[in-house]
Amino acid sequence: MKITIRIGMLLLLVSFGYCLYAQDGNAGILEANNKVRSYFVSGTQLMYAVGAIIGLIGAVKVYQKWSAGDHDTGKVAAAWFGACVFLVVVVTVIRAFFGI
Repeated sequence: MKITIRIGMLLLLVSFGYCLYAQDGNAGILEANNKVRSYFVSGTQLMYAVGAIIGLIGAVKVYQKWSAGDHDTGKVAAAWFGACVFLVVVVTVIRAFFGI
């Protein structure tokens, strides 16, 4: 019984120590908001780069299907083009929604 009381007291003291380092909730939310906004430009550039790579891979796949004479070339081309357009639209919508 004494060991459980000692462990309980130790956990209680450790939890008080963590409470001393806690910050105000509003300050934490504002800090997170500022950090996310500062990373947005880098994330946008990364998303454009991923879109370019996906577009190049899609162009190669569509060319291979077209050269092979497959009948579903238009469907594959539309899917890859739609994926690239979706990436650009998502960035634009997020930028407009958050006012960045």
